[in-house]
Amino acid sequence: MIQVGKKVTIKSPEQQQPPPQLSRYESQKRRDWNTFGHYLRNSGRRWGCRQCNYVLDFIRYLDQFGKTKVHVQGCVFFGQPEPAGPCSCPLRQAWGSLDALIGRLRAAYEENGGAAETNPFANGAIRVYLREVRESQAKARGIPYKKKKKKKKRKASDYDQGTTMMPSNSSFQSSGI
Repeated sequence: MIQVGKKVTIKSPEQQQPPPQLSRYESQKRRDWNTFGHYLRNSGRRWGCRQCNYVLDFIRYLDQFGKTKVHVQGCVFFGQPEPAGPCSCPLRQAWGSLDALIGRLRAAYEENGGAAETNPFANGAIRVYLREVRESQAKARGIPYKKKKKKKKRKASDYDQGTTMMPSNSSFQSSGI
């Protein structure tokens, strides 16, 4: 650092490096954490470490800003995956968006000094609420939610032995091909 006079300080080029660019995930996590903090302050609530009801209220609050049409039970399009026309059903947050939000807030809580054991974003009531949202949205769309099955991994020994899915040459010869 070079000091010129008493008031002006000029930094060398090595000291003027901008902070590293955050990844999209890190930016979203920071934004979500700040939004949750603003929500608590604006609602006049004090942060209680073990109070997952604040988290549930926050999720319900965010629900009004969603972009996913979720048909109510009285709607003629309820249970139809591709409705034929418009309706007055509300726009809600998609289940996947809420699930991702909770995951980011869960990580942000622990990064900001919270203990994993007291993390309100990891509370069982939150998981139950998300499951109910997922199931209700699936019913409204007429598409049952199915958990993706994991693909079975082939053993390394299968590759070592040269096991393939193609029939051997002898089977081609015996069939007259």
